[in-house]
Amino acid sequence: MAGFFGYSHTTGGYAGGQAEYVRVPFADVGPYVIPEDIDVDDAVLLADAYPTGYQAAEMAEISQGDTVVIFGAGPVGIFAAKAAQWMGAGRVIVIDREQYRLDFVKKFAQCEAYNFLEMDDPVLFIKKTTDYLGADSCIDAVGLEGSGSKLQRLTGVKMLLQSGSGIALQWAINSVKKGGTISIIGVYGPTANLIPIGNAMNKGLTLRGNQASVKRHIPHLIEKIRQGLIKPSEVLSHRIPLEEVSEAYHLFSSKLDNCIKPVLIPPSAMH
Repeated sequence: MAGFFGYSHTTGGYAGGQAEYVRVPFADVGPYVIPEDIDVDDAVLLADAYPTGYQAAEMAEISQGDTVVIFGAGPVGIFAAKAAQWMGAGRVIVIDREQYRLDFVKKFAQCEAYNFLEMDDPVLFIKKTTDYLGADSCIDAVGLEGSGSKLQRLTGVKMLLQSGSGIALQWAINSVKKGGTISIIGVYGPTANLIPIGNAMNKGLTLRGNQASVKRHIPHLIEKIRQGLIKPSEVLSHRIPLEEVSEAYHLFSSKLDNCIKPVLIPPSAMH
């Protein structure tokens, strides 16, 4: 399907690219020249989270006035919320457990943001807030590390009986209206078991998922920056030297120090 550095053998088995220098196969095809009027920090986000969030909204097939629910207020979910509004959503609802991220996305994307730890049942909450119609589309921006279900965490994270937790996808399928669309941009491994696929079939849902087509999106996402509609670098919360990459992963994965998106700085750029 594609080739990625440091992902898995399904994408070529290439070693990771988090180094000061990297040898790039087909370098006349993949890299994109940063325009002189684009800030380097904004360009960093153009290589990853910004186009990924945009594609998540694109795959949700949003129509004018739609209600869109996004599970996950990480960098991808934050950009998806912004993009959903560009595409005409009348209501954008973001669900997460980290209050500082919810506070950020509410301000950054001018959307609704709710903490599922304060809910008895996120699916019931969404149904109630949509007059029991359900969302027009749901975006899973969480993937296999989702929390919110002890059973999913036990079988997928602790016992490894399935490929991670599928709770975000479960909530999305059960929250969307009949005939609605599910956009899956969160990372999953091979087959997960505890997914209500029968509900998806019986509700006539459209499920769309893919790796982000980053290079396809870059030109028009640059124009959004030039038009002043977005400054992607606002999501950068930490600048960490490359030598301390393990600390960056620890901060991000453990949600420490109000971390939203760390950026790694190679030695040559520290001077």
